[in-house]
Amino acid sequence: MGRGRVEIRRIANDVSRRATFGKRSAGLLKKARELAVLCDVDLGVLVFDGAGSGRHAHYCSPNTSWTELMQRYDSITNDQLQGNEGTNHHDHQQLLTDIARLRRERDHLEATLQRHTGEDLPSGAAAAELRDLEQRLECALDKVREMKDKLMEEQLDESHNRMHILEEQNSFLRHMMSEEGRQRAAVEASAVVAELMAPIQPATLFGGFFPEVEEEAVTSLRLWP
Repeated sequence: MGRGRVEIRRIANDVSRRATFGKRSAGLLKKARELAVLCDVDLGVLVFDGAGSGRHAHYCSPNTSWTELMQRYDSITNDQLQGNEGTNHHDHQQLLTDIARLRRERDHLEATLQRHTGEDLPSGAAAAELRDLEQRLECALDKVREMKDKLMEEQLDESHNRMHILEEQNSFLRHMMSEEGRQRAAVEASAVVAELMAPIQPATLFGGFFPEVEEEAVTSLRLWP
């Protein structure tokens, strides 16, 4: 843990390599035995010494044999190969069938188009055949005109609807503007009326000087018993 990735290289020394082979092969067989017992699986491990000395290490789970393991392995491998080959062959045949069908449909459509446009008519075509072709073209033109008229009507209706919506919005804005103007005029008129109806202070008349009033007040004070 924490060592990171360790690069594994071949041991150059023969003695060290053989010693490592003995230790690691024993550990590998121990792990295989534990796996067979703990998980109840059938397995076989076979390791040969790469030096050509004939040394090898092997282990086979007790519930099976090397012959049975090899037969099961060969059977599974062959079934997988045959299944893959069968699937690939079926897919290839299906692809070829689809390609042939699409080519036939393309040729039929091209021939129909040339016949309808008059490009594939023989020089000695009968009058009945030409008349029939003319009627088909007229029917096709009538359908095209009908679709065109329908599309133009839909666009015209949509334009009318948009115009109606814009007119309603314009009327609403005008109404809002007129209401705002009337409210503003009412506020201004109320301010003018309030200013006109405000009481006038006597001191503000004639510069605040009333000689008759002052003289009468002084005389009344003097004649009071």
